[in-house]
Amino acid sequence: MLKQFTEIDHWLLEHQAFWRIEPFLQACFPEQRLPSIPAHIQEWLNTLQPEEILRYKLSPEQLYAKLRRLLPSIASNILNVSEPQFSSPKLELSAHSCTGIPGRKLEQIVAMSSVCLDSNRDIQWLEWCSGKGYLGRLLASVSGQNVTSLEFQQQLCRDGQHYAEQHHLPMTFVHGDAFSDEAESLCCSDKHAVALHACGDLHVRLIKNAAQSGMAALSVAPCCYHLIQDESYQPLSSAAKQSGMRLSKADLRIPLQETVTGGERVHRHRKLEMTYRLAFQHLITTELGIDDYLPIPSIKKSLLSKGFEAFCHWAADKKQLTLPSVDWAEYEREGEQRFWRMEALSLLPQLFRRPLEQWLVLDRALFLIEHGYSVEVGTFCQREVTPRNLLIRANRASN
Repeated sequence: MLKQFTEIDHWLLEHQAFWRIEPFLQACFPEQRLPSIPAHIQEWLNTLQPEEILRYKLSPEQLYAKLRRLLPSIASNILNVSEPQFSSPKLELSAHSCTGIPGRKLEQIVAMSSVCLDSNRDIQWLEWCSGKGYLGRLLASVSGQNVTSLEFQQQLCRDGQHYAEQHHLPMTFVHGDAFSDEAESLCCSDKHAVALHACGDLHVRLIKNAAQSGMAALSVAPCCYHLIQDESYQPLSSAAKQSGMRLSKADLRIPLQETVTGGERVHRHRKLEMTYRLAFQHLITTELGIDDYLPIPSIKKSLLSKGFEAFCHWAADKKQLTLPSVDWAEYEREGEQRFWRMEALSLLPQLFRRPLEQWLVLDRALFLIEHGYSVEVGTFCQREVTPRNLLIRANRASN
């Protein structure tokens, strides 16, 4: 595992010029060149038509083959190595255990609980950042062991506890903050902690608590690496601390930019919103002389249906700006061109998304190894179910 981490680390550092670019900001100010990117790569990106960009976004293999021809030095076995997949038995679930769980989320929960139950069935569970306890529900019903479910939102705790009592499941919900001393006290040597897509520092805190308490086992599927309290990433393992890698929050977002689970409506909304944001920035730069990027708050999707002019007046109001009368259609057309510029540029970091995520996951795995755990890293489901399908499964070496 250390060897794999080291190889990925060296490759990412060698080619960081290609994945540290920020396509959205570059599309906001297209006159700015990218001196770190070879001219022939930039020229190729500029020639791509929307249908070609979409094809490469949907086919990482074709993208890699093309970039390998254009830039032979980027070739690496890192991009060819298949990730191990955890094998697990098919669960026999009661009809009620799946009640209320959305389809794709149910697939994720069934897949992860199968892996967890394959390694441990005779131990109590700690469900970290549990929500309504969907994962714990399956673990309790199949194993019959007690599940403690920690959740920050009190209403979710109430809903989860009500379901557990209604169906006679051995589950106890704890309303609490994952960063609190109370949460730390729940991490003890007779439990197997599970966390499905707990964000950023939330799953990191669990990993640190487990290492400190000598927790028997933990199974963690990380997510949202950028949701951290520090301004930049704080490595966990000795190997990562010794690396030259320094990751900003923007860098930590890169693994999350894959959208295989969104439907056509989601993609259409994204395109429209990004077009409007890029066009608005172009408008205020041209008409008001605002040369720096002006961030705009999140919007309700319903606003998009009102058109570009309404979006601009909403954004201007948020930023206390007064807009002149302009050719709205022309600015919107320019925004769409800049959207496709952004999408073309995003092909470069796309190649590095998974290796960067592997680097982050292996940092967590190596940290646990350093604290006496036997650790496996693999996928618990297909990427079509969720792109965040990497799982860390750790057991105390004496178990």
